[in-house]
Amino acid sequence: MAPTEIIVRHALTPREFWIGLGRAFAGALIFAVPVLMTMEAWALGFHLHPLRLALFLAVTLPMLVLLHKYGGFRQTVALRDRIADAFVAILVAAVAATAVFFIFGIVTVEMPLREVIGKIAVQVVPGSLGASLARAQLGTGLLEEEDIPEPGYTGELFLMVVGALFLSVNIAPTEEVVLIAYKMQPWQEIALVVVTLALMHAFVYEFEFRGSHSPEPGAGLVSIFFRYAIVGYVLVMLVNLYILWTFGRTDGAGFSETLSAVVVLSFPGALGAAVARLIL
Repeated sequence: MAPTEIIVRHALTPREFWIGLGRAFAGALIFAVPVLMTMEAWALGFHLHPLRLALFLAVTLPMLVLLHKYGGFRQTVALRDRIADAFVAILVAAVAATAVFFIFGIVTVEMPLREVIGKIAVQVVPGSLGASLARAQLGTGLLEEEDIPEPGYTGELFLMVVGALFLSVNIAPTEEVVLIAYKMQPWQEIALVVVTLALMHAFVYEFEFRGSHSPEPGAGLVSIFFRYAIVGYVLVMLVNLYILWTFGRTDGAGFSETLSAVVVLSFPGALGAAVARLIL
């Protein structure tokens, strides 16, 4: 067995299975509630191009499969189990969003099926992330601490991407991102980039949060800053550019307007990336 695999100490009992499923529903609701109660996200379900939404969901699936290597709502070893859990997380998110939307009256039986599916599909990404992270945040620890695989450099960058997506996808649908980007001057955008990079580095290495990354022995400050803060920030910007494109925020915008929006959205995204080991 590879040293990075999670060890299953016993088969799940029916009670443990239902507890895990319940935590998945709780995680989906808790993590997705900002988008569930955001009017702009409801509108996206109607206006968003179906192909962009389908691609967004298609990208989410392999990300969830990888994420279940480090967490998930039950212990898994085999790849097929992680794939199954990723589909379960998506299904849980869809069911939770459907129930909430019907209770809130956001979707009704009189609405066209395409609009209903669109509104719910927008919620699947944050909801499935919440479902997948339910055990780490809500569980009592079916896994022993030493059984959780320690990510290498590539794994750390992947968790940064997930952390960025986790916060950014809750904020990207709002009009405030575009409004803030419009109001900021170039020097303010540069200052925001500098502050964001400084906070990323401090959150990961200086504040000693639980799960903070330990620098490699002999690694210098400059090397660490470039390998994690700079590379991580670039990944955050790429993730946010993709999210803004998916939600139609880049349509008709020039390069400078798009870059400004990416910089603004990368502020919360970078914070999510920096504390990824806390929430994942």
